[in-house]
Formats: sequence, C-alpha cells, structure tokens
Amino acid sequence: MRVRDLAITHDGESTPAPASVTFDLHPGEVVLLLGPSGSGKSTLTLALNGLIPHAVPAALHGAVEVTGVDTRATTVAALSTQVGMVFQDPDAQLVTGTLFDEVAFGVENLRMPVAEVLARAEVALRRVGLWERRGENPDRLSGGGRQRLAIACALAMGSPLLVLDEPTANLDPQGIEETYAALAEVVAAGDRAVLLVEHNLDAAVGFVDRVIVLDQDGMLAADGTVDAVLRDRADELHRMGVWLPVSALAALRLRAAGYALDPLPLSPGELHAALEAAEGPSTTSGTTNTPVAEATPVAEPVEAPPAANPPIISVRDLTLRRGRTEVLHGVSLDVAAGEFVAVVGANGAGKTSLIQAIAGVVPIPRGTIRIGGVDVARTDARTLSRQVGFVFQNPEHQFIAHTVFDEIAHGLRLQHVADDEVRERTEALLVRFGLENKADSHPFLLSGGQKRRLSVGTALVAGASILVLDEPTFGQDRARADELLTLLEELNADGTTIIVVTHDMQLVTEHAVRTVVLADGRVRTAGPTAEVFADAELIEGAGLRLPPLRRALGGLTRHPDLARIARLGDLPAALTVTPAAAAEAPATPASAPAFTLPGGRA
Repeated sequence: MRVRDLAITHDGESTPAPASVTFDLHPGEVVLLLGPSGSGKSTLTLALNGLIPHAVPAALHGAVEVTGVDTRATTVAALSTQVGMVFQDPDAQLVTGTLFDEVAFGVENLRMPVAEVLARAEVALRRVGLWERRGENPDRLSGGGRQRLAIACALAMGSPLLVLDEPTANLDPQGIEETYAALAEVVAAGDRAVLLVEHNLDAAVGFVDRVIVLDQDGMLAADGTVDAVLRDRADELHRMGVWLPVSALAALRLRAAGYALDPLPLSPGELHAALEAAEGPSTTSGTTNTPVAEATPVAEPVEAPPAANPPIISVRDLTLRRGRTEVLHGVSLDVAAGEFVAVVGANGAGKTSLIQAIAGVVPIPRGTIRIGGVDVARTDARTLSRQVGFVFQNPEHQFIAHTVFDEIAHGLRLQHVADDEVRERTEALLVRFGLENKADSHPFLLSGGQKRRLSVGTALVAGASILVLDEPTFGQDRARADELLTLLEELNADGTTIIVVTHDMQLVTEHAVRTVVLADGRVRTAGPTAEVFADAELIEGAGLRLPPLRRALGGLTRHPDLARIARLGDLPAALTVTPAAAAEAPATPASAPAFTLPGGRA
C-alpha cells in the first residue's frame, strides 16, 4: 500500500485532517498509528479501503494505492478483499443474527466454496475465543465481545492488510492478551500487514515494529521503528499529548529524579529489570545509591466514614435480565455521596448493566435501587436525569441534535434556562473540552475522541450531582484524557459523586477512592482501591491484571522504596541535591524538558 500527500476534508469542515501524510505499508509489518485526538487517525483508516471518498462525504487530495490501484478508481467491494477493517465502533459492522453467520458473511460474498467458508469462520472464532458462543445473537455480547467478533470477521476475510481502529478499547485485560496473541499468529506468516490505531500502548508495544505519528495539525510528525520513535522521542510525544506506555511515563519521571534508565523502558518487565540494574539518584557528584529526598507523596484516597457520607445510591438484591439471560444476580451495593468509585471486571461481568440500571437507562424491579431515597424504578427519566448524568460506552448512542452546540444546549433548554445563559454555559463548556471550533459540526462527524468529550459535556452541562461514565477515556488522546480526569476530580472535590466503568487498571489506581469488582454478574469485592489491588489473587481470579506500575515496581530489591508505589503521582518528581553537591554536579541541559504527570501534576 502507498499513501502519498494524503489530505482529507470532511463535508462541512474547512480544515483537513489528516493534512499531508505520506508512507508505505509492506507485508509482514505491524505499524502503530499515533496522534492527538482530531489529528485524523480514524479518517485516514477510512481512506485505506475506499470508504472515503466512496461512502463517507469528504474531499480527498493526494493518493491512496492498494496493490497498485488508486482507491478512487475502484469500488469498496473490490477493496474489501485487500483491506480488512475493524472499526472503532464494532456495532457499525455487525449485520446478522448469529456470531457464526456474522463471520461467514464476508467470506460468502467472496463466493468461496462452502467448506472454505465454514473452515475460515471456525478458525477466526476460535482465535478470538468465541467459538463456543457461535450460535448466539451478537446483541447478547458485551461491548468487548462485539469487538472480538469484529476482529474475527476481519481475520476470516484473509485480506493482506488488516486495519484495526482501537481494537482492544472495550476488551478486558485477558481479552486484550488473547487478541494480540491471535494477531501475532496471523502476522507471523509474513504475508499480511497490520495498521493499528491504539491508545493502550502497554498492550500494543510488544506487538508493533514501526510507529507513525500525526501531530495536532494532521501532519506526519514521525515514522520509524519503536526504538527510534517511542524510546528516543518519548519526551516530544508526551508534550504533543500522545499516549505512552505507563512504564515509559514512570521512567521519564524517574529519570528526572536521577535514576539512570537508558534506553527508556517501555513495558513493566523492562522497567523492573532496568531499575534492578540502574544506579539511583545522587546527592554528590560521582556518588550513587544515596537516597533522594522524596517528593511529598500524593495522599492515598481514603474512604470517607459512612456517618459523614451516607449512601446516595443504594442497590439491594438487584437481579437483571437481558432477554433470557440473567446478567446480574442479587447485587447489593452502596455508594456514598461524594465518592469516586470504579467498577471493574472482565467482559460480560455485568459492569455496564449495573451502571445502566443505576442511571435508569434499563428497566429494573421496583425497590432494588434508590437514589437519595427515591426509587429509581418509580422515577420518570427527565426527573432522574437531573440527578444522574450518564455517559454511554458508545457516544453516538446519546446524540440527538444536528450540531455540537445544540447537543450541549439541549439539556439546558429542557430546563427552560434563559437563552443568554444557555449560550454562555454552552460556549464555556465547548471551550473547556476543546470543541469550540466544532460548534456548528454534526456530532457524527467528530473524531472518536471528540465524540467522547461531547458526550461527557452533555452529561455535565445540566449539573447533575451524580455522574456515571462507561469507559470515559475511550478514544481520547493522553492530553484530553488527562484533562477529562482532572475535570472529574475537580467535580468530585466539589461534591459530585463519580462512578466509572473502565478496563484501565492504572486509571482506577490513580483516581478511584473505592473499587467494585464484578465477576459473573456478582460483586466479588468492594473496598478502598489500594486494598483491592493489594490482593493479586483476587484480581487475577476476576479476569483482570494488576496495573502496569504495580507490575513494574512490585518486588524491587535494589530500590525497595519504590516497591510500595502504585501511582505515578507518588513517584519522586525531581532530583534533590545538597548545596555542596549542587556546586559539583554537572548543569542540567537547557533543553531538558519539564515533565508533567497526567492530570497536570508536576
């Protein structure tokens, strides 16, 4: 595949994104495409199989060639045999009534022999762990299950190029590992290329061998090996707002504190090994292993006493069905006013069902959930929305207006807020979420990250006292995810109760006061986050994994002071030296970048 000077401008937009991109893809390559939200990553992927310009209205300048044919000169149907796509939203490509039929559908349209169709469908479903559920309706799958099904559909087509847009965003840690293992098997033959758009670099970094980076303006900022881009230009990417692996973020901070970590570690295993071999920070020139004066640790969140914060949400013996399947079994849970709670668990554990029940999105039995003492099952949707703001896993499921401005303003207009105040509050929120230049755009034309920010904005604008978010950082670049999480912490500090469902265990460790672990539709445990993640056996048993930083620092012997740290904010921030040592120590290069933690903390 050849991409030359590619620039794409969506209908109704004046600025192209991507703006000018040139690269080649070769068989056997696994290429990671990075860039801030809005840089044009997903738009670029839609051009690779001809959806742009044939199906999505947009102006395409430059050229995309697949097997020597310009995509503008052929059809999407013809290109589908060469480019297999897994979209950011798996629901956009699921059309049949069973998992098996879904995977077989594309292959059948290639007019392959029946035996070949059946064999391909079985192999693909087995690779993603869905063979035993082949007769089920895709609607019965969790978001992560549908993501794996979409990947199976792409694998079955046998296309020489696989394009995967956030393929693991809705998967639990075990599902992520299985997905990358399956993709590694596919690539090992050497006859396929993979282009991967991914924010979860902790999982992806061991799979890719080349990295392409777009900047905020949609221009090509980097193209090279993992070492040349992620290791050697990590500071630059961090400043750009691009995601880095958690271990790389930790290593950048530890470098600034005086730990000798070169080359830059990218995985928990690499960081652990590097620290066991590395000299620690110095307080005198030429002297090592002298303890650094630790930065004041960020206080570990402490659960407020029940007497001080009575339950604002009370769930009692909640049993919930989806069709004929019981997805929650006698769940009981209290959430205190002002808590920041994370709900975690493997795909299909019942996380989304639980929070949808709390928000009144799905019908529930009477008396099972009370908010502020009021029975949710007896409360109308408009009244409940003033108390609970809900952000769906798929942002598009809650968009109803034709412009971004009207989408934000809708909730205020329902409350009969004066027009001047509606405009003022809506414009302020658009600026806060970096959407002021998209006010007149249709919500469906935003990037995935922009859609997520808009969905959070619509939930926030009415001022609900409880905010419930399903995968809030999905589709976000690092800078916008940090901004969103900082905003959630500010709201929480002002008294808003926050509940998040997420597969990002590091996010949970960094921000949640309390963590609820679900498994098989039941509460496995609920308690202070630090205590929950201290039980590695419980976490593994729930189909989860310990956060990357715990895996990297746990059991360190050379630097035992680091072994107890679980959050990036608790790492030492900067090298501290005595006045005498300062006179002898070499000057810090003027070009050394300032390092800022997610959330803006130094």
